[in-house]
Amino acid sequence: MLIDFSVQNYRSFFQRQTLSLKATRITEFQENVFLEDSSQSKLLKVMSVYGANSSGKSNLLRAMGRMKAILFENFQQRSNESISHDPFLLSEKSGEEPTVFEILFATKMHVYRYGFEFNESKFTGEWLFEHKGKEQHPYFIRIEDGIQVFETFLEGNDLEEKTRDNALFLSVVNQFNGPISKEVIDWFNNFNIIDGVGHTDYRAVTFKMLEDDSTKAKLMDFYRGLDLGFNNLFIDKTPFDPSKLPFEIPQEVADQMSVDMQGRMMASLNSIHDVFDDSGVKTREENFHVRTQESSGTNKIIDLSGPIFDTLLDGGTLVIDELDAKLHPHLTIALIRLFQLDETNPKKAQLIFATHNTNILSLGRLRRDQIIFSEKTHQQCTEIYSLVDYKLDKGKVRKDNSFEKDYLLGRYGAVPSISDLSTPN
Repeated sequence: MLIDFSVQNYRSFFQRQTLSLKATRITEFQENVFLEDSSQSKLLKVMSVYGANSSGKSNLLRAMGRMKAILFENFQQRSNESISHDPFLLSEKSGEEPTVFEILFATKMHVYRYGFEFNESKFTGEWLFEHKGKEQHPYFIRIEDGIQVFETFLEGNDLEEKTRDNALFLSVVNQFNGPISKEVIDWFNNFNIIDGVGHTDYRAVTFKMLEDDSTKAKLMDFYRGLDLGFNNLFIDKTPFDPSKLPFEIPQEVADQMSVDMQGRMMASLNSIHDVFDDSGVKTREENFHVRTQESSGTNKIIDLSGPIFDTLLDGGTLVIDELDAKLHPHLTIALIRLFQLDETNPKKAQLIFATHNTNILSLGRLRRDQIIFSEKTHQQCTEIYSLVDYKLDKGKVRKDNSFEKDYLLGRYGAVPSISDLSTPN
């Protein structure tokens, strides 16, 4: 489970900002909180991120994805290859400082704090600690001058000199099957960051779950509960036929696909709908090609349902940018409720999402500590803050405040400042 994530000097973030999923002592909606076994901490199942366009909320989620990508892709880099570096650009000092990512998370048995800092040419710092109650036990600490491996991290011995300046020590140790490094890497395997707008990339996960009878049953129960209009889904596999490629694909791309896909199978998803006569009696069934005949919202629900249910079944952490895009507010809330309820989330999975849908603030049964705002300072760097900590003129926000109305009125900040477009220059 994710406990908190910190970012510094990345895109719109300059000063260190931390997203915490630790539950505060407020009492509303206790079904949104679970007790994490390893740390005995109360954590939140769901976290929402609000903010104006260009406020940095997507950059917060992108930072999580960038940390994971660096960890998984880093060991494949050559010794002279630069590290993809995207620092804050609107400060004279930011170019002199490294980008920093740090994450605190719990596995089934342990609580780890792992982080690293880097510039374009090398990693200037890296560390791994285990948290035991209020104590922290280091496994290794890396600075520019070298790597110190502690006696509790025997799997890292003699690998310091094998670690390039542009390589992560944890990735190197994992190549030698160290048990601690493997446990950390395995946690990141269940930490997934996806885009709610360009959702077709996750279609394969849904297809895989629909091909398994047990997981298909869970998906179909969910779809039927949303009243999407179809009775069933099935995958139709046929030999690859270049004549069926979309006409808008450039010819050179189609030619290359014809070579690459020769002898392979193509899979398409189809939905089954009832056909009725004039008196409302069902007469037969009709097959729809999901991608071309179902709505864009239905396509998104189907595409995202794979990663969502995969996360629920494994007890991982799922991060979705623009969760509400193309979806009716009630459908968005239905997705959120999957993570809030113990019946559908018995393994304590977590959902973090960015959204503009303010209906969730009034209908989504969110606690004040589950609502995060992102806002730019006058120096154009992003800061994030929780509604539970926000102070109004009369004190902190109460649980009976109208969150949606007050947010739209700008009482919590994190909304665009739009000039009156009807006023002539």
